[in-house]
Amino acid sequence: MITYREAISEDADPIAQLHSLSWQQNYRGIWSDTFLDGPVHQNRLEIWRNRFQQPPINQYVIIAETDAVLCGFACAYAEDSPVWGTLLDNLHVRKELKGQGIGRILIQLAARWSYQKNPKSGFYLWVLAQNTNAQKFYNKLGGVNAETVSLANPDGSFSDCYRYVWTDVTTLL
Repeated sequence: MITYREAISEDADPIAQLHSLSWQQNYRGIWSDTFLDGPVHQNRLEIWRNRFQQPPINQYVIIAETDAVLCGFACAYAEDSPVWGTLLDNLHVRKELKGQGIGRILIQLAARWSYQKNPKSGFYLWVLAQNTNAQKFYNKLGGVNAETVSLANPDGSFSDCYRYVWTDVTTLL
């Protein structure tokens, strides 16, 4: 049985592990192999340890787990943008567990948290233009591609990214 809970500092390392693995599996051919086969894990460890050591007051991290094994996680930042609202900064689910509703529940829980912070806030995320599987998922959840922007990647390159938005977060609830 999969359970969901707010993440704690002890979850930083497992989150970093899943985050880097997800990038290696999903961003191959988009980001450099040198980054994905090299410093990606250390990069994510530093990011996640810092996020838990010095968490911004608007940060929310939720995890899905079964038998103390991390299945997925989401990270959101309330009121990140005065125009778009809460940013869903990360949503990752173990590859072998995709299609079981874990990602949908994680995004719904993040949206509920956002709604509790500000019922009028929108909800948005960035998705790589080449990540068509994620786009299909967000489309099914009612996300709208509002714009395309070239953003810097952790490997130093740039990629076109789509800003997916939900102007009414209750559509995710």
